[in-house]
This record gives sequence, C-alpha cells and structure tokens, in this order.
Amino acid sequence: MNISLTDLFNSMGWFAKGIVAVLMIMSIFSLTIMIQKWWNLLQAQKQTRKFAPEFSQFLEEDNLGEAVKLAENYKKSHVARVLGGALGDIRSLIQDGSVTVSDINSAERAVEREMLMEIVLLKRGLGVLATVGATAPFVGLLGTTMGIVNAFQGMAVSGSGGIGAISAGVAEALITTAFGLLVAIPAVWAYNYFATKIDNLTAEMTYSSKEMIDYLIKGVSGEFGRSRFTREFNTTATSGSGPISQ
Repeated sequence: MNISLTDLFNSMGWFAKGIVAVLMIMSIFSLTIMIQKWWNLLQAQKQTRKFAPEFSQFLEEDNLGEAVKLAENYKKSHVARVLGGALGDIRSLIQDGSVTVSDINSAERAVEREMLMEIVLLKRGLGVLATVGATAPFVGLLGTTMGIVNAFQGMAVSGSGGIGAISAGVAEALITTAFGLLVAIPAVWAYNYFATKIDNLTAEMTYSSKEMIDYLIKGVSGEFGRSRFTREFNTTATSGSGPISQ
C-alpha cells in the first residue's frame, strides 16, 4: 500500500510535527541567506570588474579626487568600499600632493580597518548556514528517537511484536531523519561554497590595497620608482621651458 507524505505527516504525533516545523523554519532561513549571499557576491564581483581598471587609471594619473568619487559610485563592490573608505580617511593628509612615511602608515591602518569591516560584512549569515548544517541532523535525530519510543509504546499497547505494531513509529522516525538531512546537506554545501568565495574576495581586497599602498610609496621615494616630485619636475622641464644654462 502506498502512503503519501501527507498521510505520514498526519499520522505523526505532535512532537514529531513540531520537529518537522522547526526543520522547516531552519530550511527557510538557510535558503533565504543562500539567495541573498549569492546575489550580493555576484553584484560585488560584477562591479569590481568595472571598478578596478578605472581606479588604477586614476591612480596612475595622480587623480585621487576622481578615484574617491569612483569608489563612491560602486557601493556594492567590496574592493571599492575598502579602497574608497581608506582614501577618504587619508585624503586630507595627502591632498597637498606630498606623501610622507607617516601618511603611508596611516593609509595602511585605514586599509586594515576597512578590510576588517568588509570581511565581517561578507561573512554575515555564514554562521546561520553553519549552525543549520551542523544541528539539523541532530534535530531530525531527536524526532527519530521519539519515533522509536512511540514504536515501542505501540508494541506494548498491542501486546504484539509484529511489524504492524511498530511500523507507524518507524515511519515517523525515518521521515524526521530524512528531513533533517535534507535541510542540512544544502546548508553545508552553501557554507563551503561561500567560505571559499569570500576567501577569494579577501585576496582581491588584499591585492588591491597593496597596489594602492605601493602607489603611495612611489610618491615618497624613488626606491620603488620615480617620486612625484621627479615626475612633476620632468614634466615641467619638457614642457618647453627652454634649455638650462650652465
């Protein structure tokens, strides 16, 4: 005889139905976070691919003002939020065109602060996925335990050890176990996927921030390239001011 899931649910006791309701709530929470997290990371990657080359171009042109404005236009990009926030913090220090070692230290601290806040934002919701993935099987196991108890109670009431006396309790136990696993497996998959994705985004933020710090270092010393003073002097000397008399 075929028994539908609806018939099995109706035949469950109140405790087993409560377990199923809890698992359903956990499933809704995890699915909501999966969709939101996937969409946010997708938008972050799309905007970062547009932001990065334009931002690098502004740095090469020593146009910090436009670089900050550009970062403000890409609010969903994780790299834009980190670099834009850091530049905004130190903009008053380097707006006169000169960069000191102290300014670079301030920039590094600003980048670290922005990265910490961004990583916290990126990881938001992963704790829920980890909790659902770790606890849903045990919640289903709790329903399994009570289903076995009901099976033995049915056996005691009927006074018989036949399969008919315990089949309802066993079916109830198996359903809650299966539902717990059904909730947990996608949550674990999603957690591992998003954790790896966030690690990649963190690497992108680290690389981009190091690139910006290198740009500031080049403005201080010629050890990493021509200083800003050297570039401006060469530009002035080649703009037609005439030969220098000796």
